Amino acid sequence: MTGVLPAVIAFAIAAVWLLIFARSFRRDRRLLRNGFYLAITLAFTGIGVLVALGNISREATAALVIFGVLAVMLAVLALPLLLVANGVQMLRREGRRPANLLSLAAGLLMIGLFVFSVLVTWLNWEPLVVLNSIATAVFGYLTVVFFCFLLYSIVYGRIPHRQAVDFIVVLGSGLRGSRVPPLLASRLDRAHKAYDVEESRGRRPTVITSGGQGPGEDVPEAVAMADYLIARQIPADRVLREDKSTTTTENLTFSREIMAELRPDYRCLVVTNNFHVMRAALMARKAGVNGQVIGAPTARYFWPSATIREFVAILVEHKWIHLTICALIAALGVLPLL
Repeated sequence: MTGVLPAVIAFAIAAVWLLIFARSFRRDRRLLRNGFYLAITLAFTGIGVLVALGNISREATAALVIFGVLAVMLAVLALPLLLVANGVQMLRREGRRPANLLSLAAGLLMIGLFVFSVLVTWLNWEPLVVLNSIATAVFGYLTVVFFCFLLYSIVYGRIPHRQAVDFIVVLGSGLRGSRVPPLLASRLDRAHKAYDVEESRGRRPTVITSGGQGPGEDVPEAVAMADYLIARQIPADRVLREDKSTTTTENLTFSREIMAELRPDYRCLVVTNNFHVMRAALMARKAGVNGQVIGAPTARYFWPSATIREFVAILVEHKWIHLTICALIAALGVLPLL
């Protein structure tokens, strides 16, 4: 019974966190903290499984732990190299814009931290040892936050949305002259698919294409997006153009105003790319949009940099929370020098 009790406790803690996650998810699935609740649930479930397995076979548990440690070590070694390779690919395909440098920068940062740790171990000078401990702890904290963000982004993006909707809002992402580029075309194709699903259920939602005219664009995004959909058999009378917005927040706010005016009790789907789903959902909630967000496929090489960009944007939006936690980590790390 003594060996069983730790497993029962771990599973009980996991069950409590699962209930917290379920309650928060039911209230509003567009909350990033749902990802933290889910990660804690999975962590205690994993602990419970390991303890329970240890009661059956210690050898099997040891083998599983060793396999897990080796897998993590391999990932830690391989990930920086993969990010650098992806960064080079991004530069070749997408150009040298700052947003395209993120996977390369992340890979080089991880390599730099590893080299610095090796150097500190060799020099064994206490101030550098403390600095390395702080840097490692801060990086570990950000890694945990990123894991929770990525976990819930994947979960949220795969949740089916079965409720009837009155509107489908497509967020703009830039034109090339008057031409719809592949990234935006994937959003429009996803919106078309959502429209077909609604129509097959006997409903005829209105599609709102959202985007104003930016530098280098011959027409407002909304106009080109509407033309794209109409040319692919979406009825012209089911397409509205929101052609004033210049940011995602404005996309959502101006589209919300259109929907609320036409139908105060509306429900909608917002369409973007899969890497942008979680942040778009957070922004939709903040803008008061009554609806969920669905994602369109993105080219695999584009996904790492885009996901890192979304994560950085969320960190910046909640900068004071994360800066405070990082400052506390640094303060605790400095204590040995006092």
